[in-house]
Amino acid sequence: MSKKALFVRPTDGDEHQPCLCSALLLKKPRCSPPVCLCLRLSLNDMLGLLRRRSSPSGFSPSSTAKEVTAGIDGSGLVAIVTGASSGIGAETCRVLVLRGVHVIMGVRNPSAAERVREEILEQVPTAKIHIIQLDLSSMSSVRRFVHDFCALDLPLNILINNAGIAFVPFKLSEDGIELHFATNHLGHFLLTDLLLEKIKVTAKESGIEGRVVIVASDSYKHPYREGIRFDKINDKSGYNSILAYGQSKLANILHSNELSSRLKEQDAKVVVNALHPGAVVTNIVRHWGFLNGLLCTLGKFILKGVEQGAATVCYLALHPQVAGVTGNYFVDCNAVELKSHAIDTGLAKRLWDFSVSLLR
Repeated sequence: MSKKALFVRPTDGDEHQPCLCSALLLKKPRCSPPVCLCLRLSLNDMLGLLRRRSSPSGFSPSSTAKEVTAGIDGSGLVAIVTGASSGIGAETCRVLVLRGVHVIMGVRNPSAAERVREEILEQVPTAKIHIIQLDLSSMSSVRRFVHDFCALDLPLNILINNAGIAFVPFKLSEDGIELHFATNHLGHFLLTDLLLEKIKVTAKESGIEGRVVIVASDSYKHPYREGIRFDKINDKSGYNSILAYGQSKLANILHSNELSSRLKEQDAKVVVNALHPGAVVTNIVRHWGFLNGLLCTLGKFILKGVEQGAATVCYLALHPQVAGVTGNYFVDCNAVELKSHAIDTGLAKRLWDFSVSLLR
């Protein structure tokens, strides 16, 4: 078997190309392609651990969110965290609260978030935590969330766009947008746009830099061949859950880059950065059923825990090393180079205009 065949990227509508598992097993893989992708990402994380024992930031893939924010005082800061009822989002909330940050949990399931809130309050009885319902696949829900947040009359220092879905079967949102693109990109694009003025004003009045943190993924390396399928964004034919997810993560990075450029032109005191949290054991693939259980079991040995997965998120939200740093992509608390399609300024501008057109 050739080296090229082992790592070939799936083509449109074809989730059964030779993969990493076939390389390891030397036979036809029996796994689901999304599982294979998670294994590949986890292998990359382990290789990264070997490569980055010492790093510019001083942190590594094994660093936890609590460790990377040790000694940082976030008192007086207000942060919104989307997807905060479980996984990386819940751990991010917990650590931000430990550092004194007033956290607003943007969640699809408020009852699940309430359980997280109660657990945090047991650890930090003085914690300031609000829960506001937010379904990022619904643009009307995003607008209601912003209305409800503004009704609290709070400043906003930090926006963490964390919520996401992965590898789901083809489905359109209530607004008629492919679900990965709607949830992972368009909902966050609208949310950021509606809250941006609040972040800019807060930064100007407080003198404290505003921060937008966008949780992307190294899956951006595996989008459709055209990168973003502008003309076929809702096309069921040729739909591929891996590539659709990769497309949405590429969109996250392009959004981060373009927003950063625009804020620089405005001389706004707000930085924007994207990140890959690593291959983490979470419930983002809960719809897989048996395969989700299998991955979670194996993941205890080969994937990051949420404590490590939330590290780069919290680092970008709070750490003084990131002051003035914008438009970068971080892995394990260190800036890394992106593939060429993710730094295509023309593609980023086209995505921005396309996103605006979908919201009209």
